[in-house]
Amino acid sequence: MYYKPVFSIIAIALTLIAFIPYIRAILNDTVKPHVFSWIIWGATTLLIFLAQLEDKGGAGTWPIGVSAGITIFIAYLAYLKRADVSITRTDWLFFISALSALPLWYFTSDPLWAVVLLTAIDVIGFGPTVRKVYHFPYSESLLFFALFTVRNALVILALENLSVTTLLFPVVMAAVCVFLIVLISYRRRVLTTLKIESV
Repeated sequence: MYYKPVFSIIAIALTLIAFIPYIRAILNDTVKPHVFSWIIWGATTLLIFLAQLEDKGGAGTWPIGVSAGITIFIAYLAYLKRADVSITRTDWLFFISALSALPLWYFTSDPLWAVVLLTAIDVIGFGPTVRKVYHFPYSESLLFFALFTVRNALVILALENLSVTTLLFPVVMAAVCVFLIVLISYRRRVLTTLKIESV
């Protein structure tokens, strides 16, 4: 079990490696995060961290806690910079769905149901970002999502108690990051092809 804290520390380092350039890119206006997504992710990640702690996830929960703090900060930056101000009815639907589900955490005494619920909310939180990336594939960083895919794999390896409660969130987040990598790459290729054909 000595290796689990090592995997956790590497996962925290990858979290910082991913977030620091991402934050810098927000400040330089080269990445434009969707504020609704980041508010949802900040709240759910914090609550999942607490639920994983309750289920004795150990060292594997540390990177989730670090991510929660940084994610809340990015939500603040996205709001402050008004990075993505195009808010559609669909975005409001995602946002209201996520926020209306959050109070249910209070009523779930079993951390498993809290994590299931919050992971679903976190996935809903990707809705506005998926819509944005589909239309503006250069508005997000491929490297960021690649680092988080690896980070979530390390979180899984660092978990001290392997259960649905501790595994669900990092497994689903890794899958969503892979999906976004594929979507961004595909849409960039499509736009490049269209640009070449129009010349």
